[in-house]
Amino acid sequence: MPREPLEAIVLVGGQGTRLRPLTLSAPKPLLPTAGVPFLAHLLAQASSFGVTHVVLATCYKADMFAAVLGDGSAYGLSLDYVQESVPLDTAGGIRNAASSLRGTGGGDPVVVLNSDILSGHDLGAQVDLHLKTDAAATLHLVEVEDPSRFGVVPTDASGRVTAFLEKAPDPVTNRINAGCYVFRRSVIHQIPAGRRVSVERETFPGLIEAGERVMGYHEAAYWLDVGTPQTFVQGSCDLVLGRLPAPAVPGPAGPVLLLAGASVAADAAVSGGTVVGAGASVAAGATVSGSVLFDGATVGEGAVVRDSILGRGAVVAPGATVDEAVIGDGAFIGSGNELARGIRVWPDVRLEPTSVRFSSDK
Repeated sequence: MPREPLEAIVLVGGQGTRLRPLTLSAPKPLLPTAGVPFLAHLLAQASSFGVTHVVLATCYKADMFAAVLGDGSAYGLSLDYVQESVPLDTAGGIRNAASSLRGTGGGDPVVVLNSDILSGHDLGAQVDLHLKTDAAATLHLVEVEDPSRFGVVPTDASGRVTAFLEKAPDPVTNRINAGCYVFRRSVIHQIPAGRRVSVERETFPGLIEAGERVMGYHEAAYWLDVGTPQTFVQGSCDLVLGRLPAPAVPGPAGPVLLLAGASVAADAAVSGGTVVGAGASVAAGATVSGSVLFDGATVGEGAVVRDSILGRGAVVAPGATVDEAVIGDGAFIGSGNELARGIRVWPDVRLEPTSVRFSSDK
């Protein structure tokens, strides 16, 4: 690892449309994930690898970040916040946030993290490779089963990136951009300022075309894009179950995480890495598996909640079933409703008894 201070920029400006309606009231990086805001996991991991200063590149609901995360001391580092007046895309956001970096050395490494990603890879080893090869940029790469859904990143035998290829039916490699970069500081300052710039479509291809060394760091560690309801739930559950080391989780690894004031009836079945948020409750005979219950959510007697997210103060009445669904803050799901297959219920909506079913009446 380089001598301290190691600095990082975290891209948190997106609107989180894939996670609506949860992101109508809070930006995606602040959604409760395994008991704490998602960013808490990312910041704790960064701190463990020697990052001492982080700049958050904000845009959507920017004021909420400082209110939740403060000065960063709770995570062993210091935080600064830079707000984009208009969205600047990935590279534009990096360039804009760089004004708040504290270092001045043009050759110093700067880590860039994507706030959609939950990763267990060795950031220190990625930084070491970057410095050893004197790269302009070094990308974390992961292998996926179906690379046709992604742009792919081929490398030569030395690990040097040779191209950035868009989605194709027959990709030349199964390695994709995993969303964590190490930049030489001077390279960031070459990104055009004040306009939208894409790191994937402009910055990295431009560096390769110019003959700059762009390296790929591949590691077969835990990696997950938590940007959809399904993967958001999976990531939270994996953290609770201990499948990824997570010092920010406020409790030991196990099948369930109960936050302050949460209550679960003795004969309720709660499992699969479920989080029961502060003041939330699960009543007698209810079954909750692999789900995330935000603060103040309620699951009534005999209700079933599987692989789902219940927003703050949401209510699932006795006998209702919620399966692979997202229930917005303050929504009410009456008895006899059966919600499934990715359905999303907006905040404060009230579904009267037996209003929606995905199967015939029993």
